[in-house]
Amino acid sequence: MDALLIALLGCLFGEIGDKGQLLVLALAHRYQRDGAIIAGVAVAAIVNAALSAAAGAWIGPMLGHDARLLFMALSLLFLGVGLLWPVKMPDTLDDWRIGPFLTTALGVFILGFGDGPQFLILGIATRTADPALAAIGGAIGVIAASVPVILMRDRFLSVLPVRAIRLVGGGIAILAGAGMAMSAIGRL
Repeated sequence: MDALLIALLGCLFGEIGDKGQLLVLALAHRYQRDGAIIAGVAVAAIVNAALSAAAGAWIGPMLGHDARLLFMALSLLFLGVGLLWPVKMPDTLDDWRIGPFLTTALGVFILGFGDGPQFLILGIATRTADPALAAIGGAIGVIAASVPVILMRDRFLSVLPVRAIRLVGGGIAILAGAGMAMSAIGRL
């Protein structure tokens, strides 16, 4: 259950104000088709989370206890630094003429590939024996961060203190990752 909760919260914080959320906001404004965009986000989040969890389940047994802990620590540090890093508006895919569902699914999948939340799911799946729960939690976190943006597109960024959330989330992730790294290398 720890894998589910950590992945859910980490991916939720990791997506707030990030490129994927900004892309979803732009696509929601452009298409005005909430159902198709939500479905595209869900497909992209589930596929990215499943790929990450499968890779973690494959890598985990090859590593010792401390190496798995260090891998998890690095994923948290990567997520934390990503939260503190300035975010640029991604390409809004205006030239893509494949409809709201496919544009959203492919765009969010491509942006999420190798991003902090995906690496966090990989780290959790590597560290724990619950890759399925890590994938489920991560996918739910990404979807939960994106759906309010779609439904409240005109008010979302003015209502939510995005910068504060990213600073606090980044600080927590870095502190947790540093603590895990110190424990993994025997300094704590």
